[in-house]
Formats: sequence, structure tokens, C-alpha cells
Amino acid sequence: MASVLITGASRGIGRAIAVEFARRGHRVVATARDPRTLDDLPVAERLALDVTDDASVAAAIDAAGDVDVLISNAGVIFHAAVEAIPLAEFDRLLQQNTIGALRVAQAVLPQMRARGRGRLLFMSSVVGRIVLPPGAAYAATKWALEAIVEALAIEVAPLGIEAALLEPAAVSSGALDDVLTYTLPDDPYQALLNGSGGRDFITPEQVANEVADAAERSDLPLRVPLGDPARKLLAARHAARDDVPFRPGG
Repeated sequence: MASVLITGASRGIGRAIAVEFARRGHRVVATARDPRTLDDLPVAERLALDVTDDASVAAAIDAAGDVDVLISNAGVIFHAAVEAIPLAEFDRLLQQNTIGALRVAQAVLPQMRARGRGRLLFMSSVVGRIVLPPGAAYAATKWALEAIVEALAIEVAPLGIEAALLEPAAVSSGALDDVLTYTLPDDPYQALLNGSGGRDFITPEQVANEVADAAERSDLPLRVPLGDPARKLLAARHAARDDVPFRPGG
């Protein structure tokens, strides 16, 4: 049995992950900005944790005790064509999705180093490897996360610690049902926004099952695509050439 701390466990993917790890008999520490949203979860502990706040993160990690596995899941999203991205909102996205994940990792790493073991799993996305407009801002936060975690994995391996990136495609968690979207007046990118649907969704429970499987593996890979749509999309991206001119629709 491992002690598993999950950020962003109040709803969607994070909640499903907490339920799955608890079902498998692990000690689960579920966290959210408002711990009252965790009251009905069948977990060992429910803690307040705001990934954008140093004091909140430090207090939660101290209260959690030993953490064998960190599932860094907290995140937010918005849509906008690149020209329409509000810079203040992009900064908020980075603070939550990238810097927040780094903040929690930095808080939990000292205890893992002291024990000479631990696993840190970060919720990235297929858009941490590709970009699907109008999600450039969100993708940028995940691309940055991928760089940080790839370096982290190299740095901590000699210390007995492992790091991995979890990469789902679209998930029917509700987060994509009505995404906040920023547009320009007389928006020249409206056709792009109108054409952003049609994705193949998997459920939060499918994600949670594959995340728990990854965390329990004896050989944790650096990148873990979650669900068949993610595996197919990333395989197609891997096969695509980058040394040819870009042609829309081609």
C-alpha cells in the first residue's frame, strides 16, 4: 500500500483518481482549494491545498506526512486564438498548470530524497506534445510542464525517485463542456473556433484506472499516454514530418 497525494481532487479526473486509488487499498490524501468539496470521498485524509500559494502547499505537505506517490493533477483551461490570448489570463494559466505543479513537486521532493524513493506523476495532455487550436495557451503550459518533468526525471533518478508525464486526450470530465473562450471583435478566427469539436472522449474513470496502473508499475516510463485516442494521436504525431511547409488542412 502506498501513500498517494492528489492535487485537484474536488471533481473530474482528480476525483476519479482518488476513488480508484482508495478502491485499490492505498492511503489517499485528497486535496483541493476548498476541502469541503472532498467530504464524500472515501479517502484517508482531505486537505486544503492551493497550488498557487506557497504557504498552502507547505501546510498540506506537512499535514500529509509521508507521500510515496504524488499525482499532480490540478489545472485550468481556456480557449483563444493566439492573437486573442489575454496576457493576464495566460499568466494565471501558467501559475496554475505549470508553476503550481512545480511548487508542489518542490515541496514533496525533500522527504522523498530523505527516504531514497518516491514517484511524481504529472497530469499533462496530448497537447503537451502537439497543439490543437484554439488551445495554444493551455498547450503552452503543458509543453512547459513536459520540459520541466523530463529534466526532473533525469535529475532525480540517481536519488531513487521517478517522474512521469500522464497524457490523456479529451476526457468527459465536464472541463470541456463549456470552455471559457476569448475572441476578438469581428473575430477573424471564428471558423477555427467553430471547428474545434468532434473529439473522441474517454471517461475520468478510464483515466483513473490507467493512472493507477502506471503508478503501480515496476517500470514507470517517462510518458504515459492515457486511453486509445491519446495513443493513436501521439503515434500519428510521431510519424508526421516537421521538415515540410505547413498547409492548412493538409
